[in-house]
Amino acid sequence: MGTLASELAALAPFPSRPRVYADANVPAGLVTYMRERLDWDVLFVVEEDELRRAPDRRHYALARQMERTLITMDRDYLDERRFPAGESGGVVVIWAPNEQLMARTLALVDARVLRAVDGAPIAVPLRGGKLVADPEWAIP
Repeated sequence: MGTLASELAALAPFPSRPRVYADANVPAGLVTYMRERLDWDVLFVVEEDELRRAPDRRHYALARQMERTLITMDRDYLDERRFPAGESGGVVVIWAPNEQLMARTLALVDARVLRAVDGAPIAVPLRGGKLVADPEWAIP
């Protein structure tokens, strides 16, 4: 992961791993899981001084501009009036009562949404769409 400026300047057309944008309400432990266990390229806004306290609308626009799937626990992003799906690079709203279930749910998002059948990442797989991923969605 580079700086915000380098992210905007160099968008990879064919990513070697899923590219996600984790907003400030995603637990740091879950971000570590995404990076280490799922091998995702994660931009975590808490690690970026200029984004830490940015409004949701800015995160929404930047995730699309950077061609990253927005990962959040904030259900506000489901409001079509404020955050039209057609203007998104893809949003995954995750919810579970604990990080263990969130991690399990994200592993299924990885396998079913962010990667092709052969395991290769899909560039911007949910562009223009939203997914609510919770433990019930994750039941195979």
